[in-house]
Amino acid sequence: MITIKSFEVNYFSENTYLLYDETLEAVLIDCGCMRKEEEKELSDFVAQNNLTIKRYLCTHLHLDHIFGNSFVYKTYGLKPEAHKADVEGLPSPNEQARLFGIPTRIDEIQVEKYLVGGQTIAFGNSELQVLSVPGHSPGSVAFYNKKNGFVVVGDALFAGSIGRTDLWGGNQEILVAAIKDKLLSLPDETIVYSGHGTDTTIIEEKLNNPYL
Repeated sequence: MITIKSFEVNYFSENTYLLYDETLEAVLIDCGCMRKEEEKELSDFVAQNNLTIKRYLCTHLHLDHIFGNSFVYKTYGLKPEAHKADVEGLPSPNEQARLFGIPTRIDEIQVEKYLVGGQTIAFGNSELQVLSVPGHSPGSVAFYNKKNGFVVVGDALFAGSIGRTDLWGGNQEILVAAIKDKLLSLPDETIVYSGHGTDTTIIEEKLNNPYL
């Protein structure tokens, strides 16, 4: 059984997710921790629950989802894993910060492994399937667990909305098509954990999302 712990962090109220099972092995997804107190909340939770983080996964590489990359590397020795299209198609984190008008200097950590659609991520007794859901960014991915009935979607899909497509490489037509193909095809009861805001379900978005 996978337990999902979320942390709401940074200027953008981004959801950072920590997933772990009964083996106490874990994966961290989209660490947006910016402030020392945010880093402490996450690291204290890991320590108090005796967790071992095995992989650090990124749904995409927009700045608000990767503020914590340096913290993750310095604390746990893990480099980010992300889709090649985001590595090649997005400005560097410091360039993104400049374009967003955020006065901060980011210690950039290079992506170590590329994620691809159809890939399986294993930790403990659990698995996540990588789903390719481009459109919000060129290489956006989601992480699906069939056994526990959930999907972590980054900024592709929200409760009642979809990800913005006015940033680098964004495309609404591609995003909507990818959501319909890869996400709405999941079982209706699947819980959707988004990069911002509350969780939802596939059936809720099928029935009520005005963009779909």
